Amino acid sequence: MATTATSRLPDRRDALLIAAAAVAVNLIGALGVPFTATQSAWFTSLELPAFYPPGWAFGVVWPVLYALCGAAAALVYLAGRDGAAPAGRVRAALALFGVQLAVNVAWSPTFWGLERPDLGLAVLAVLLPLVAATIRLFDRVDRRAAALLVPYLAWVCFATALNYAIWALN
Repeated sequence: MATTATSRLPDRRDALLIAAAAVAVNLIGALGVPFTATQSAWFTSLELPAFYPPGWAFGVVWPVLYALCGAAAALVYLAGRDGAAPAGRVRAALALFGVQLAVNVAWSPTFWGLERPDLGLAVLAVLLPLVAATIRLFDRVDRRAAALLVPYLAWVCFATALNYAIWALN
């Protein structure tokens, strides 16, 4: 059964914390950007699947997803701070969140930097269950936080299919 802090809306201070967390997760997510080279000779030589989205889509989707992730983590933190959830449950959820975020960031240097779609797929094979487990732990603390991660899980599923298709075609 989930412990939920949905009975109270965030006050101004909480809203600032949520916004700061959204920005912080975006900054962490941006660590992979220097490795992304869509115009590189390697990438342009790849056969891409028909469902590969336009390049601009990644620049729109990822910041939104990272903002949702940051907001979700902040809600979990706030539930712990306010005593709405047991401290151990909050620590476990936030620790797993940190692990999955680190694995997420590892994908860009693996796929792009090493030019290894096979290893990128391996990273995603680790990331996918970590995201699902994070949602499960977040749900035990604050259902809103878990719900905010659902679009991220959907996109990681799509990214896995996309990475697999690139690997299979090349």
